[in-house]
Amino acid sequence: MHLLAVAATLGVPRSAGSHSPDLDAEDALAPAWTALVQLLRDFAAAPASPSATFALEQQLRERMRELGRLGLEWAYNHVEPREVEALPSHVEFEATPYTRLGRPTPQVVATLFGNVRLWRVGYRPTHRTGESTLFPVAVQLGLAAGATPAVAERAAYYQSEAGATQRRTRQRLRDDHGLRWGIKKLRAVVARVADGMAAARHDVQVQNVLRLLEQAWLGTGPHKPVLSVGRDGISFGLPVRGGTVFEVATAGTVTVIDRRGRRLGTVYLAHTPESKQGTMSRNLTRLVTAVLQAWERPLPRLCYVTDAGDNEAAYYATVLRPMRHPRTGDRLDWVRVVDYYHASERLWAMAGALFGPGRQAHAWVRRMQTLLKRPNGIRRVLNSASVHRSRQMLKRKRRAAFDKAYNYLRKRTPFLRYAAYQRVGIPCGSGVTEAACKTIVTQRLKLSGMRWTKGGAQTILDLRVLNLSGVWTEAYQRLLRAFPSVTVPTYATCGRNELTIAA
Repeated sequence: MHLLAVAATLGVPRSAGSHSPDLDAEDALAPAWTALVQLLRDFAAAPASPSATFALEQQLRERMRELGRLGLEWAYNHVEPREVEALPSHVEFEATPYTRLGRPTPQVVATLFGNVRLWRVGYRPTHRTGESTLFPVAVQLGLAAGATPAVAERAAYYQSEAGATQRRTRQRLRDDHGLRWGIKKLRAVVARVADGMAAARHDVQVQNVLRLLEQAWLGTGPHKPVLSVGRDGISFGLPVRGGTVFEVATAGTVTVIDRRGRRLGTVYLAHTPESKQGTMSRNLTRLVTAVLQAWERPLPRLCYVTDAGDNEAAYYATVLRPMRHPRTGDRLDWVRVVDYYHASERLWAMAGALFGPGRQAHAWVRRMQTLLKRPNGIRRVLNSASVHRSRQMLKRKRRAAFDKAYNYLRKRTPFLRYAAYQRVGIPCGSGVTEAACKTIVTQRLKLSGMRWTKGGAQTILDLRVLNLSGVWTEAYQRLLRAFPSVTVPTYATCGRNELTIAA
């Protein structure tokens, strides 16, 4: 009852020119604090039991949340002066003059502790330009779509996690924060956060790669540090009239490997299906170029590890191979690696054509896989396959299967020097990039019953790559610093017709 009384007191609408009864913080929180203490005393005075312990912690969480909610409501409603007349009559925001309205209006604001009611004074465009009413206190608090920065960040983070759904996120907001959001509200908040954080993604990812390179450089081991780049595609369904069309989404990775051949960390990129994957190419190139531009120590070893898909091969041929150092102009020595496991798949294809299913095929593949990682291994593998091929009269389908696999390996011989790669600490497999497709896309966007638009999917991908890259906090701090600021002078010195510049 004490909590309800305080909540009702703080929620009383204030009349034009005045706030609700001007309690100080201690008085506003006293009833809730007293109720919380009494809860603890009641538990201590009763016989202890597992059910009582469970109930205490559940009730205590609710009381603590209510205490925080009331405290936030008090604090946010005391950002502006109590009297409307104490506010400047005019303000200027983003080069547009605004005129103060005569009375405050309420707004329900979502916080980490539940909804609070904020009374704020609005300013309308002086020249009736059609701009929305400005609420300086809302801008000062960083409110977006009726949510504080703290709870907006949590909602976006929940949506970025593997296995998340709108239903699951709304349930977490309800259980942990006392918020009952609809889908429209959730999407509005998450979209605004994603847009802001996406703008900061490039800079924070560059800084993270540079930190990892510095860590690798200062480490010990027989090799030079390695900067490994990869990209891959994954089938992704988009709804169209009458069904679903499957296109290829893309994931990109930039990985730092230390002097002992251990992966220190990876930053990720992802993009929804797009013809020729131009956005992925631009973002990946921009990231790599910025890292090389800022890195002032001797260059790490540079490698590009992917499968042999058309887009992956074209990116190496048209971007990485001719790339020059952004500061010195020197030609960069990129080592192209075709993924070992994709090469192994061609061994199985040739074995099936040569020997059919059975032990002989299995034994040959195992020998060739070992041979493939030895010096001059790919040529020895191709020679062995050719000898077996010359001894058999393969029928049409088996001959076509053999030739396709054989030619795949023959044409990519320069990129299959696995013994040389291992000798200098370059990875032979694109497992990091393959895993990125699963962790970024499959585990979040391809759950049962999900249907996406390109815009909605990209919003989640933008959040997910920040989460998995380990730069979430840095990106969100940059978003907060980019919020438009409102500078209001000392309220007591404001004349009634004073023009105040607000950011």
